[in-house]
Amino acid sequence: MSIAISADKSMLDIPMIHRYLSEQSYWAKNIPLETVERSIENSLCFGVYSESRQVGFARVITDCATFAYLADVFVLPEYRKKGLSKQLLAFIREYPALQGLRRWMLGTADAHGLYRKFDFSGLAHPERLMEISVPNIYQQ
Repeated sequence: MSIAISADKSMLDIPMIHRYLSEQSYWAKNIPLETVERSIENSLCFGVYSESRQVGFARVITDCATFAYLADVFVLPEYRKKGLSKQLLAFIREYPALQGLRRWMLGTADAHGLYRKFDFSGLAHPERLMEISVPNIYQQ
């Protein structure tokens, strides 16, 4: 299987990304297409391609100087267990614009083992972090 990973937004299959996020993800159920489009427009995005078909995605919300938040990481179900998520994360962690950052963050319910392989860990000082959380915002 020939795999390519790119940060070229013009290659992204936005309808597929929206379909996955709104129908299959646990974190963005029912997310509107307009919200996905705006999130892509304002993030550094990465597509995983097999033969010219997009089969994975991730985006990084960043200032490219001090901070990055990794979000919306997925590989389509039929392409899982082939090492694609590891290739995607390695590509992102080595991406030139994302070097020298002071902090990376992400949220996950079930992929802690994967992210630990790329130096993510539990919060060193959870008492310092706060959040505003609006669960199920897209289902209202």
